[in-house]
Amino acid sequence: MSEILVISGSPSPTSKTELVGDHVARRLAEHEWQAGHLKVRTLPAQAMLSADTSDPAIGEALERVSRADGVVLATPTYKASYSGLLKVFLDLLPQYGFTGKAVLPLATGGSAAHVLVLDYALRPVVHSLGARHVVQGFFLLDKHMERVGGALRILPESAEALDDVIEKFRKALIPS
Repeated sequence: MSEILVISGSPSPTSKTELVGDHVARRLAEHEWQAGHLKVRTLPAQAMLSADTSDPAIGEALERVSRADGVVLATPTYKASYSGLLKVFLDLLPQYGFTGKAVLPLATGGSAAHVLVLDYALRPVVHSLGARHVVQGFFLLDKHMERVGGALRILPESAEALDDVIEKFRKALIPS
């Protein structure tokens, strides 16, 4: 069984971005993949900031990335870029930490003006980490998401397009 790891880089415990990550993990698990969700904000800050890969929690997180066949990166957009928290975590990975993996970049934000964060900020980092295939990313507008209790409802304006992106990622996981 293939392993998928969703990595969400929001510092907020009430993050819609994390809920998007949960949603994507559930959708992928429907297709016989084992899907986990690494919430970077739960890792020890001091160990991350000092690049202490000997810290047990950091070591386990890096091992999860290593084991994964596919990675979904979910980030809120801050000041026209992906989150610094996600950047700190990605910097802990080995130089070619995504070698052999399919990667799906996802971003959330308040304005479509920030959609370029996927292609001009996140995609170059993913390529530098050696990803086998980077699926076309997807940007979810905040106004297309609603928190319902502890779950996320994605409005029809984005739901079908997100489903299509998840399907393309699913297909990228299957070796040719």
